Amino acid sequence: MNAVLYPICAAIALAALLFKLRVLRTDRSTPQLAIVAMFAALFLTYLVSSPPVWVATSKAVGIVDFSGLFTQSCVIALTACQQILLQHLAHEPEVAWRKLRPRLTALAVVLIAMIVLFTAASSEHEDPNDFAVNKARFTPAYLMIYLIAFAANQIDLSIMCWRHSKVAPSPWLRRGLLFNAVTLPFSLIYAGCRMADVVAGQYGTSGAAWEPVAEFAVAASAVCRTIGWTLPDWGATLSAAWQQVVERRAYRELEPLHQAVTAEAAVHPMPQGIKTGIGARLYRRLMDIRDAQWALRQWMEPQVTTEAERRCDAVGLTGTDRAAAIEAAQLKFAIHRKRQGVEPSGRVATPLAACPEELAAELDFQRKLARAFGSSPIVQAVLDDCTNTTAPYDSKKPTL
Repeated sequence: MNAVLYPICAAIALAALLFKLRVLRTDRSTPQLAIVAMFAALFLTYLVSSPPVWVATSKAVGIVDFSGLFTQSCVIALTACQQILLQHLAHEPEVAWRKLRPRLTALAVVLIAMIVLFTAASSEHEDPNDFAVNKARFTPAYLMIYLIAFAANQIDLSIMCWRHSKVAPSPWLRRGLLFNAVTLPFSLIYAGCRMADVVAGQYGTSGAAWEPVAEFAVAASAVCRTIGWTLPDWGATLSAAWQQVVERRAYRELEPLHQAVTAEAAVHPMPQGIKTGIGARLYRRLMDIRDAQWALRQWMEPQVTTEAERRCDAVGLTGTDRAAAIEAAQLKFAIHRKRQGVEPSGRVATPLAACPEELAAELDFQRKLARAFGSSPIVQAVLDDCTNTTAPYDSKKPTL
C-alpha cells in the first residue's frame, strides 16, 4: 500500500511546499519560515518512504535501514516546526520562544536517543515494507521513544489548534486550525498500531495484519494536516467561488418575480455596453424589485394585507416568511388590478412588510418573496378572495 499512498502524500506535500514558497518573497516571518520548513520535512518524509527511494537512499549512505531513521527524524523535525508555528501565532516572539524551549529541548532529546538506539542496533536486510515491524520486534525501545514523542506532540498540537481557533483573526484560519485539531484520531490510530507492533513483537509475532491500517492512518493524517495548514491561503478563493454560485442561483430565483413586476412598473434599464459581474447585476435586480413595489403601491389595498395576515396566522407563519407572503399577496393583487384597469377602493401606506437592514438579509428576504409570489397557496387564496369580494372602482361614480 505504501508504494501508492506515500508517493501521493509526497506529491501533495511538494505542492504545498511550492505554494508556500512564493510567500517568502514578501514575508519571511518566523511563522512563514516554520510552515515552509514543515512542508519540506513532510515532503522528504514521504519521498524517502516510497519503496524505491527508500532502498536507494540507504544504499547511497551505506547504512541498512538508514531511510527509516531519516524519515522518522523528519517527522520529529516537522513536529518542531508545527510547535514553532502555533506558538508564534498565539504569542509575541519573546513569549513564544520561552514556551518553545522545553518543547524543542524534549524533541531534541528524543532525536538524540533515537539516533543512539538506532546506531546500537543492527539490521541484516533492507525492506521498506517492514521497517517498523522489525524495529518493534528487535529494537522496541527505539520505536517506543519515537511513538511516545509523536503521540504526545500530536495531542499537544491538536489542543493548541483547538484553543487558538477560538481567537483566530480570520474565518479561514479558524477553519484551518479546527481541521488540524479534528485530524488527531488518524495520528492516534497510527501510534496505536505501532505500539501494538511492539506488544506483538514481544510475543514472537508481528503486526503485519494491521499494517495497512497504520499506513492509511498516517497518510490520512499527513494529507489532512496539509489541507488544514494551507486552508487559510486558498480558503478565500473557495469562498469567492461559492459566493458566485450563491449569487447566480439567487439571480435565477429572482428572475420570475423581477419579470412580473417590472413588466407592470417601468424601472430604469441598466446602461448598455457596461460589463458588470453577477454581484452587480444581482444588486440591480434587488433594487428593481423594490422600485417596482413602490410603483405598484397605488394598486394595493389594505384589505389584502388584512386577509394575508389572517391566513398566515391560521397556519402559524411568522417572521420573514410571513412578511414575504404578505408582500407577495399585495403584488399579485396589484398586478391583477392594474391589468384590469381597476383601482382599489383604499390605499396602503407602504408596500413593504419587512425592511431588512443588511444586503445579505435583503437578498434572503427577496428570495423568500420570489418563492411566495410563485408558489405560495396562501398568496393565491388571498388573491382569489380579494378579487372576488373587492368591488371594482368606477371612475364615473361621483365622489363627495
